[in-house]
Amino acid sequence: MPPEFAGLAPPAWLLRTLRPQRAAVNRAAVVRAAVAMTLPLAVGLAVGEPAYGALASMGALSGVISDTADAYRMRILNIAVPQLLGAVGVTLGALTYGHGWVTVGTLTAVALVSGMISSIGAVASVSGLLLLLNAVIGAGLPLPGAWWAAPVLMAGGGLLVLLLALLAWPLRSGVPERAAVADTYRAVADLLAAHDSASPGGPDGSGSAGNAGSTGSPGGRDLPDAPGAPDAYDTARHAVTRSLNQSYDLILARRARHHGRSPELTRLLAQLNAITPVVEAAPAARLSGRPLPEAIPAAVRGLADAVAAGPTAAVAAVAAVELRLPAPTSEATRAVDHALRHAAEVVATPDIDPQAIDDRLGRPAALGVRAARAARDVALSGASWRYGLRLALCVGIAQVLVSTVPVPRSYWVALTITFVLKPDLGSVFSRALLRAVGTVAGLVVAAAVLSQVQRGWWDLAVLLVLAPLIPALTPRGYGYQTAAITPVILLLSDNLNHQGTGLILPRLLDSLTGCAIALVAGYLLWPESWHTRVGTRLADAVEDTARYVASAFGDGTEPAARARMRRRIYRDLSVVRTEFQRALTEPPPTGRRAAAWWPLVVAVERIVDATTAARVRVGHGAPPPDPAEVEHVIAHIRELTEGIRRSAVLVGVRADLTGPADSVLEPLRQEVAAARAVASPR
Repeated sequence: MPPEFAGLAPPAWLLRTLRPQRAAVNRAAVVRAAVAMTLPLAVGLAVGEPAYGALASMGALSGVISDTADAYRMRILNIAVPQLLGAVGVTLGALTYGHGWVTVGTLTAVALVSGMISSIGAVASVSGLLLLLNAVIGAGLPLPGAWWAAPVLMAGGGLLVLLLALLAWPLRSGVPERAAVADTYRAVADLLAAHDSASPGGPDGSGSAGNAGSTGSPGGRDLPDAPGAPDAYDTARHAVTRSLNQSYDLILARRARHHGRSPELTRLLAQLNAITPVVEAAPAARLSGRPLPEAIPAAVRGLADAVAAGPTAAVAAVAAVELRLPAPTSEATRAVDHALRHAAEVVATPDIDPQAIDDRLGRPAALGVRAARAARDVALSGASWRYGLRLALCVGIAQVLVSTVPVPRSYWVALTITFVLKPDLGSVFSRALLRAVGTVAGLVVAAAVLSQVQRGWWDLAVLLVLAPLIPALTPRGYGYQTAAITPVILLLSDNLNHQGTGLILPRLLDSLTGCAIALVAGYLLWPESWHTRVGTRLADAVEDTARYVASAFGDGTEPAARARMRRRIYRDLSVVRTEFQRALTEPPPTGRRAAAWWPLVVAVERIVDATTAARVRVGHGAPPPDPAEVEHVIAHIRELTEGIRRSAVLVGVRADLTGPADSVLEPLRQEVAAARAVASPR
């Protein structure tokens, strides 16, 4: 960029907000969206009731938004449950249409419930979204037919998406679950093949964690364009964490319904458990400083192909792998060799006794127990009440505004707030910005469609083009999703109110008004919006890390419990990373304050890695550390925890962490010292 225009460049946080995310296009979802959203409108036109067809297509739109799961049983929950609450929402909205303050009170109460249940989980979040979204539509549009027609039609449109998604179930039963486990094996292969320049350093913080935290991290004075520059090993480990989380969530959620009686799920869970020791051995191999032979990750990829092939072909596939591994020469390589041979044995075993399987993350409780537990947590959670009150306040203000100011068909104000102010969906500020940008782009397309395309059968051709863009662009980011959804909603709603291009300018003003209300009443008035939660969550993870170190060396913790603890820490650190990425999209000073925590996030992850590596080395022949040495390290980790909790900024500490140079804890001491040496930018 020429120097004279350098001052006009957008800030880094804004560029991160607007940058599209990389994601593959789900072709099956694209086809389902085209068919499910076009077919109801076609039927409505054929029988002379386009308004009814438009309502069913709106329901199909919500089904397309909910269609995010790979496993077929999970799709039933992801699509059917939100449709049920969506039907309740449109019923409440339609019954209060045109009733003034009754409408205001009803939508405000629905918004409170919607915001509170969003903290339960992904399915509850989408359900809460559709509950409020459909209530706003029902209260803002004159829906045709009896009071029950709209909920039946909209729910039917959503269930059509589910029906199309389940058509291949008889032919592909179990394939998504096997694919998830196979992908985990491939991610582990990439982890074993990853090499980086990290090497253990001295106790002054110049080791691997210190380097990871200072070179290319966003902790400097000028916030960089990307949050840090993790090496190949770190990137691969994050991919393994995500893949393990997804696979365990998928397998254990299904297994809870079968109570361990499904041979297929038992086998897949055993295969996931079998790859865990390989993951645990990876840090030890990395810290040895010598890359693993290519035959090792190649063998894991062969096991991944065997898992994907299914039980009937697994034995032959494993035999084809030919585990001709090099002879191990150290504790680390012995750990990798032993874990890999065990994984191959499990993958090649067609029948596994369910009683012999240990659930490394614990078997989930029954669905009714989990539902009761979630309801109790939501009712007693201060965070869920704050989320609900924020959403209720904004929706209430919007309804009061449109009830007192003569704005025609202004349900779009509350509709905008519903999408922008879902607290579990990311930064309110960035979503408001992306909503405004996406709406403008979508309205340009809608203006062309409404002005040039005659209502009727030509709408089907337009929907066939626009509907597939929703699942195609949604993974790219919220702004792209908004740009894809806006013209579709306007086209369908025009079949209900017949305003044509008269919708364009009011919808733009309504969207900008909704964004403004969300920013002021849902963002600026709540001080917690200005502060990142990275520090608090990271402190919890560091505290758990201290307990993990204690469990790894001599407190009598069972290996399975220790594995669950390690997995929980990595899962928590994954949440911290997500919160960190969200905070970086906030404007200064919130984003800049969050960026200062990045080096410590990396350092804590490496502390967990170093602990696992030391435990693995001890398990394969290395001398165990002295208990006093272990307590010394734990004391420093706990001091780090207290320092994080007491201060809003990071303050570097020169840690006195010395010990025998040949101890298995030497790399761990270096990582702890590096973590304590991290300081915030001045």
